[in-house]
Amino acid sequence: MSIATRSPAKHSNHIRHSKNDHAARIIAYVIVGVFGLICLYPLLLTLTVSFTPEDVINRDGFRVIPRTWTTDTYTYIFAHSGARILKSYGVTILVTVVGTLGSMLVTCMIAYAISLKEMKYRNVIAFICNFTSIFSAGLIPWYVVCTNWYGLRNNILALILPPLFAVWNMFLMRTYFKAISPSLYDAAKIDGAGHWTIFFRIALPLSITALLTVGLMYALSYWNDWWHALMFIDDRDLYPLQYYLYSIVSNVNAVSSGRVPSGAAANIRLPAETVKMAVTIITIGPIIFLYPFIQRYFVKGIMMGAVKE
Repeated sequence: MSIATRSPAKHSNHIRHSKNDHAARIIAYVIVGVFGLICLYPLLLTLTVSFTPEDVINRDGFRVIPRTWTTDTYTYIFAHSGARILKSYGVTILVTVVGTLGSMLVTCMIAYAISLKEMKYRNVIAFICNFTSIFSAGLIPWYVVCTNWYGLRNNILALILPPLFAVWNMFLMRTYFKAISPSLYDAAKIDGAGHWTIFFRIALPLSITALLTVGLMYALSYWNDWWHALMFIDDRDLYPLQYYLYSIVSNVNAVSSGRVPSGAAANIRLPAETVKMAVTIITIGPIIFLYPFIQRYFVKGIMMGAVKE
């Protein structure tokens, strides 16, 4: 009798909880959707402004749906710098691929080494790495060492070696390596495996999520880097994409302000404002297409690293 009398109450509670969960899910989707639109708005505005005439922007300001469309900005950029942009794309892709692979190799090897409890002086090595992330010798000593000692002037290695190692990424990888059960390493050692075999055949395959997360961080860092080109590169053939487009923006601003004659651009009204937006679209295009395929690994890696740490 008591079971029969309690069943309707449990059933009603279950329905109430289901309705509450459904309502909470709808609210969460609405909040996430609104937040996504807020994040999408600047990108959409950048894209539309890059196709807007300069005089319309000066008169009406930035609009998501402009009254007039034009391709003068992209015509100016690609007509006068198309070959250079393609070459800069090649330099940036080369630097990003080689730099990311090299950074991952160095970072993972150091992280694996200091994650082993039997590693001597691992705490000292970790302290030294952490110390360099807090204190630095300064810009001038760093520049002198890179140019005079390592010869990184007008050298493609100047875009790869200085940002090769990030301490935060190394500690993130160490967190994953420490989470691997030591019994797997011990079993491999019993079978005669050395540290190189354990590293490449056990540690790395079990840390795919972390590898993708840290690799994306390094790739974005190399792709967006223009600072090292500004410091070390004078040869235009070695300009990465970011720095070359930065020079285009600087030249357009100089011509538009009247500080230098327009020369070959005399027949085109230089879009000083829209060129900045067009340069942004040209720069972030490949990243936008790549990111959706790996963003779930990126988010998962960040969350798992935070929980484990």
